[in-house]
Amino acid sequence: MKRIAFYGHGLPDFARKKLPGKLIVLEGTDGVGRSTQIALLREWLESEGYAVAATGLKRGKMAGKAIKQAMQGHTLGDTTMNLFYATDFVDRLENEIIPALGAGFVVLTDRYIYSIIARAQVRGVDRTWLRNVFGFALVPDAVFYLHAELQNLIPRVLNARGFDYWESGLDFLPGRDYYDSYIEYQTRLLAEFDAMSDEFGFVRIDANDSIHAMFRRLRSEIREVIKDMKSTKVAGAEKAISKDSGGKRKT
Repeated sequence: MKRIAFYGHGLPDFARKKLPGKLIVLEGTDGVGRSTQIALLREWLESEGYAVAATGLKRGKMAGKAIKQAMQGHTLGDTTMNLFYATDFVDRLENEIIPALGAGFVVLTDRYIYSIIARAQVRGVDRTWLRNVFGFALVPDAVFYLHAELQNLIPRVLNARGFDYWESGLDFLPGRDYYDSYIEYQTRLLAEFDAMSDEFGFVRIDANDSIHAMFRRLRSEIREVIKDMKSTKVAGAEKAISKDSGGKRKT
C-alpha cells in the first residue's frame, strides 16, 4: 500500500507505518461474477510470481459461521446484524488481511465494507452510525465495481440458485412475492452502489460483458496497481542473469 489510511478512527493501537502488499476489492451485487473473477485473478497473479491471499464476507473464524446461522433464522435486528458483520470484518482484517499485506501479498477480497453499508442503508440504518462502526477499515489500493444491468442479473440468479430471501429484501419489504421484491431491492441496492462508486472512487467494470472480457479488463487495471511490486518470477530472472554474468571470465 502506498500509505496506510483508514476510513475513520482506524484500528486501536495500530502502529505499523507500512504494508508492502496490495489490497484489491471486487464489489457488486449477486450474480455479477465476483467469485469467478477472483479465482481467475488469483491463478493469473500466482502464475506471474505474486503471493496471493483471498477472503470475503462471512469467512472469519470468530463470527462468520454465526452470521450464516443468524441469516437462516431471520430473527436479528439491523443493528445486531451489522455489528455481527463488523465483528467478522475486524477479525479478518486483523488476522488475515493485515498480516498478508505485511508479508507482501496481493490480497483479493470478495466484497468489503461497501456491500455491508449499501445493504444496511437500503434497510434504513443510520448512515453516520454505519460509517463510524466501520471506521476501522483500511482504505484499499483499488476497488473494482462489477456492474450489470438488472435485466441481465435476473437470468443469472435464476440459473445459479434462484432468488435468495435476503437478496430479495424479504426481511423488510412489504411484499411476499420473490420476483417483485427482488426487482425492488436490487434497484435500490444498485442505486446505493452507484452513489458509493462516485464517493469512494470505484473503478467500474462492465459485468454485462463476457467472463473473459471482464477478466482482461481487470487484469489490465491490476497490472497498474501492482506495477511497483516485484514478483518472484522477476526476482528469479534477475538472480539468474546476475549469476550468469558473474560467472563469465573477463578477457
